Amino acid sequence: MGAGDIVACERGVGGRGAEATAKLLDRIPGAVFTAGDNAYQSGSLAEFTRCYDPTWGRHKRRTHPVPGNHEYETPGAAGYFGYFGAAAGDSGKGYYSYTLGAWHIVALNSNIDMRPGSAQLRWLRADLTAHPTRCALAYWHHPRFSSGTTHGSAKETAPLWRALYEAGVDVVIAGHEHNYERFAPQDPLGVADSARGIREFVVGTGGDSHFPLGPRIANSEVANSATFGVLQLTLEQAGYRWEFIPVQGKTFTDSGSGSCH
Repeated sequence: MGAGDIVACERGVGGRGAEATAKLLDRIPGAVFTAGDNAYQSGSLAEFTRCYDPTWGRHKRRTHPVPGNHEYETPGAAGYFGYFGAAAGDSGKGYYSYTLGAWHIVALNSNIDMRPGSAQLRWLRADLTAHPTRCALAYWHHPRFSSGTTHGSAKETAPLWRALYEAGVDVVIAGHEHNYERFAPQDPLGVADSARGIREFVVGTGGDSHFPLGPRIANSEVANSATFGVLQLTLEQAGYRWEFIPVQGKTFTDSGSGSCH
């Protein structure tokens, strides 16, 4: 389980909603992901230590992070890599993979070169070839598809989506837009594809702030821009279940299930 866009250190320890979402993690076992912009405003080591560590940092030992653009306001995302160490992958790269049960999980870095022929894309294709599991998931910071009006869809991530689609990956998670949105399975061009498409979740709900949603783009199934919370995924042998869990005092939720390709 996890989210992105987490702790606003300029608002004090715990930020606006990071302590509330951290309390959700306190009661849910399993691996934790972060979808970037983990410690505002610049992802410095001091911000991670002073504000992230007392909240989501309670679960650092089971966390698999990715960086966001705010981490790179500190040159080379040095604060991020310094705080998470080996858990963040090779310093300067920030992409890596791991296994959870029957699932292959890929953590990517949408702040560095993702173009065809880039080192990251070559690594991704090789990694997916080396791990031909039935069920696979990837996550990074900038959403390929989003109805948000602050940032919207990040077309520059399209090469990642195409490589994942060609390898039969099932789920993608992103942050960046400070809201929640779930999409029906889609191909790299955003065309609905129930047979091979990737289901995307935008989960920029970790606690920093809320961003508005515009008119819903194609294949958007559920969206909410007023609730902090975490996405919990139950990864099964041939499928998955999802549930958006809101912070205390909020009622929005979303749940369902899907099958692996």
